[in-house]
Amino acid sequence: MKKILIVDDEVNTALLLSKFLTRNGFEVSTASNGGSGMEYLKNDAYDLVLCDFRLEDTDGREMLKSIKSQYPKTGVIIITGYSDIKMAVELIKMGAYDYITKPLYPDEILNTINKAIETHHALVTEPQEELAAVSPKAKEDKKQQMPSNEFVVGKSRASKELLRQIELVAPTNYSVIILGESGTGKESVAKSIHLNSPRRDQPFIAMDCGSLTKELAQSEFFGHEKGSFTGALYTKIGHFEMANGGTLFLDEVGNLSYDIQAALLRTVQERKVKRIGSTKEIDLDVRIIVATNENLMDGIQKGRFREDLYHRFNEFTIYMPPLRDRGSDIMLMAEHFLKIANHELGRSVQYFSPEVEECFINYKWTGNIRELKNVIRRATLLTEGDTVQIKSLPLEISNYSRIAAPHDFAANSNNYSAEPAPVREHNRKDLKNAALEAEYDTILRVLREVNFNKTKAAEILKIDRKTLYNKMKAINLGK
Repeated sequence: MKKILIVDDEVNTALLLSKFLTRNGFEVSTASNGGSGMEYLKNDAYDLVLCDFRLEDTDGREMLKSIKSQYPKTGVIIITGYSDIKMAVELIKMGAYDYITKPLYPDEILNTINKAIETHHALVTEPQEELAAVSPKAKEDKKQQMPSNEFVVGKSRASKELLRQIELVAPTNYSVIILGESGTGKESVAKSIHLNSPRRDQPFIAMDCGSLTKELAQSEFFGHEKGSFTGALYTKIGHFEMANGGTLFLDEVGNLSYDIQAALLRTVQERKVKRIGSTKEIDLDVRIIVATNENLMDGIQKGRFREDLYHRFNEFTIYMPPLRDRGSDIMLMAEHFLKIANHELGRSVQYFSPEVEECFINYKWTGNIRELKNVIRRATLLTEGDTVQIKSLPLEISNYSRIAAPHDFAANSNNYSAEPAPVREHNRKDLKNAALEAEYDTILRVLREVNFNKTKAAEILKIDRKTLYNKMKAINLGK
């Protein structure tokens, strides 16, 4: 059980946090000031300290210095208000894993704590091979591998090539473009590159460009001074400045407007940033990693993406293989996510039935690793006993994967069955049967293409949903 120390002089806040974290499987101690917090650390080993920035006898900066100097294996998260954002960035550079701003939200706290414990544990220990995730780095003639909820080291050729590229580029200062479908783990690879680089003790700042409006983008990238525009109620530090000395990860970079791309190009070229409303330029030392599921070259040809910015980013390119191209790695990942789901849900599911394994191998996983993780969590919740059965899988997966061949169907069956439908005997090769087989082939092909979304399939087939349901019954696909 992971141990957490809360240092906060607000008794009610500490009590609420303690109860919440205890319910989520942590062993929690609380201290009301910095002095008693250090006494707790002296007498016991903690995986993580949650420390309020403003304490009666000290502040977060001094606590962080003391903890890092005396207990370097203990991770630290600072709790701060909006007015302390600038200081929080400095604290991250001093060794804090992250900061959480008030008001506190349970999901955000739990997510940050889990990531902090995972990452910090990986940096100071040699994790179990079966839970190892992407990001090898030569250290003392061994390859250190870090645990991750998103990406697991596999044995497929695609996985080995991906690991080789990460190991090759991580020690350099190159900018990197990570290409791949949604859900393939692009941010996990970016973190792996950062944590295996000389910048690993500096901030890793991730930014989702897909959610940025044109109006907010400049403020998010470059920051602003208080009063620089309507609504600028306080000074805001931009993501470039927050990542100074470390790595800035820009996800879905292809969604940025052309105007913002121009401003971004200037910052990348000159390695200087100026907040909105300020005349002072700040020198930058930032490694940039970008990710996209779009074809940036196509965007260049269509005038949506700047070619000069593309070449600034494209010092090294990594292609993320889709899950369906990783073969036996699928079950390694499934087992990894099953352990995580068991921990999160307090379950003890141990195995996958042979039918479930066959489903996982055959399914095309358009949502990739993210989809697999979500399916495992759902199945773990629904499973009774120690083995995941096919009935616990979403129908689009069990239906898709159990059809071994285009002609596998059973006529006049209205009930869903987990067993593969028997193959029809092809004794008669008359025109009627040939037409029927062609129809079934088309239905199955379209259903596969849309992951058994019946509304979409009916639209493509140009029939109504009721007709499609009736035809699905005839090939033993249930309702």
